[in-house]
Amino acid sequence: MEESQKKILLKIARDTVEAVITGGSVPEPKSDDPELNALCGCFVTLKNQGRLRGCIGQFISDRPLIELVVAMAKASATGDPRFLADPITAEELEQMDVEISVLSPLRRTDEPLSLRLGVDGIYIKKGFASGCFLPQVASEAGWSKEEFLSYCCAHKAGLAADAWRDPETEVYLFTAEVFGSAFTEI
Repeated sequence: MEESQKKILLKIARDTVEAVITGGSVPEPKSDDPELNALCGCFVTLKNQGRLRGCIGQFISDRPLIELVVAMAKASATGDPRFLADPITAEELEQMDVEISVLSPLRRTDEPLSLRLGVDGIYIKKGFASGCFLPQVASEAGWSKEEFLSYCCAHKAGLAADAWRDPETEVYLFTAEVFGSAFTEI
């Protein structure tokens, strides 16, 4: 993805977050750019001085990326269940950082330890339980492959920490093109 396309998506995400938090009009972007209209998943992550304030996304999209960014930015700003009791305020916006992760398609693996730390994200599913980590989480936390998989099972999916070793547990890998900026620089 080119820098100009990244800037468009970051501005749309920022404008959406600002509109949702301040009660303004949410953008309804359209584009002729094939890359911005691609049907791919994405996550929008919001941080305030390095502290997570929202992160919502989806792996598969039935709408153009440019529209999915709006939906995920809105959900990250107001719908992340981890922050419902401590919502983002208008006063925080100047300290906010916006990060977008544009995802590759999921690919199932029978060899979870084949993942590449800092390159592959993981989605783990068993029955109705599931959880995921974006690729950058392992690097930011300094985890090994085993820790990355175990933390996802235990802390995101609510499974036993070693559930990723169970052949009945589905483990998927994906990559992400990750880019972001401070709210005030967009």
